[in-house]
Amino acid sequence: MTTWWNRMREPRVWGVHGRIAAALVVVVALLTGVVTAAVLTLLETRQVQREVVRDYYEGLRASQNYFIAMLDSETAIRGYALTHDPSALTPLNDSDQPWDNPISDTLGRVLPDTAAIPAMQEAEAAAEVWYSDWAAPTIRSIQNGDDLSGKDFDEGRELFDNFRTQYNEAINTLRPEREAAADHLARVTNLGFAIGVLSAIICLVAGVVLWILMRRWVSNPVAHLAGEARIVANGEYDHAVIGLGPPEFVQLGNDVESMRQKLVEEIDQADEARRQTVRARAILEEQTQELQRSNRELEQFAYVASHDLQEPLRKVASFCQMLQRRYGGQLDDRADQYIHFAVDGAKRMQQLINDLLEFSRVGRISTPASDVALSDCLGNAMLNLEAAREESGAQIEADDLPVVHGEAPLLTQLLQNLIGNAIKFRAGAVPRVRITAVRQGDFWEFACSDNGIGIEPEYAERVFLIFQRLHAKEVYGGTGIGLAMCKKIVEYHGGRIWVDESPANPGAVRPDSSATTDAPVGSGGTAGEGDGPGTIIRWTLPLTTEQKAADAVGPAESARPAKALGPGDTVGAVGR
Repeated sequence: MTTWWNRMREPRVWGVHGRIAAALVVVVALLTGVVTAAVLTLLETRQVQREVVRDYYEGLRASQNYFIAMLDSETAIRGYALTHDPSALTPLNDSDQPWDNPISDTLGRVLPDTAAIPAMQEAEAAAEVWYSDWAAPTIRSIQNGDDLSGKDFDEGRELFDNFRTQYNEAINTLRPEREAAADHLARVTNLGFAIGVLSAIICLVAGVVLWILMRRWVSNPVAHLAGEARIVANGEYDHAVIGLGPPEFVQLGNDVESMRQKLVEEIDQADEARRQTVRARAILEEQTQELQRSNRELEQFAYVASHDLQEPLRKVASFCQMLQRRYGGQLDDRADQYIHFAVDGAKRMQQLINDLLEFSRVGRISTPASDVALSDCLGNAMLNLEAAREESGAQIEADDLPVVHGEAPLLTQLLQNLIGNAIKFRAGAVPRVRITAVRQGDFWEFACSDNGIGIEPEYAERVFLIFQRLHAKEVYGGTGIGLAMCKKIVEYHGGRIWVDESPANPGAVRPDSSATTDAPVGSGGTAGEGDGPGTIIRWTLPLTTEQKAADAVGPAESARPAKALGPGDTVGAVGR
């Protein structure tokens, strides 16, 4: 027992939680007693207040309404007796017949303990006697044409005065009871106020005491520990952290000291990692600069090579053509064939160089970007393809294409290449091409579908590689750079392009098939005679800034229905 008491007296035996808990127990005990007294006083106050404000008020109001109704009825009957005018009975008819509707039940319900109920029952009995013995006979006599004498009036006044006397006795009993309840309410309210003041004083004293204790037990140790941590935070990582005060803060100081030691170790490791990162970044920047220099050299090489190769190729082609014109027919057939091969090879080499030059210029030599109406670009592409359209009789349909942000020449080249491919790689039927545009989130998704020979799924990615061909040059001309150019243009504008592997003409057969149905491209019906499986090339282009801002105003408009472009149509025929 002595040892336990000695431990209790030691200032560091109790931790901060135990000290705060003991202080709070004392404060809670005091506040519990005060709050209990306050609650009981409040309940009593509410009970008395309800009696004064609601019950007695309702009882007095009902009693007064009952008396006023009786008074109106007595006045109405006297007026009717003097004037014989039936309209004088209106107050009587509007009085709800108080002699038949006693209020003692209502009074007993709201004030069951009041002593005024017997007196009010006597008043109700007097009211019933007044009506049955005088009021009702008086009304019948007047309705029969009889006149009342002064004695009859005196009899009625006497009966009504008897009712008035009984009523006043009930009211004189009810009002003192209400005044006594009001006095009780005042006393209880004063008691509640006193308890409230006492509670405030207890809270104030408890707050001051708790503030002093918390400052001694918590604030001072925390301030000391914060100062120690601040010294370390200011860069003195070798400063040892020591905690003071209750055991919890001593332990916290030890934990902070352990954390400081680990932090010193991690700082050393971070410094080493930072040095390695700086070295790696320097290497990466050097490699990036080297890569940029290499790209510039490759672009310059492609440009210079394509220009430098033009002159010798032109000489080769020119002299070969001169040999063909001058010595054609003078040599044997094999020599003429060799000359023809040389001329054709030189021309194809020139075409490859020109295509390579155009491919290298995309994104490197450009015009200022602006908002471009793709309908105008389509019209220009149609003009450039006019000869191919007339030769093939191609039928082209196009939606009212949107406005995008980009370079008009490149976008024109994109549409021209796609439509030109659809016309070139046609099956036996007349080429039918359809250009559509739909909104997909923050992008426009376009599609170019045709009824041509189609692309096998395994070649869907290969067709976008430069100089990649799927057919012999004798069957379909070209250098194989068209779709590669389209891919570079679309990606330069921030979109992507791909081959839709679903067939453009699900019911189509090869040109040698016997199918005869003439369904339009993309209609979902059976393909026409000679139609191939068709190809759908899809690509995306981002919305303009204005179109994104318009989303806050209303939904984006879908592309309007397509309009057909015949072989002889120009830019004016493009859907607008």
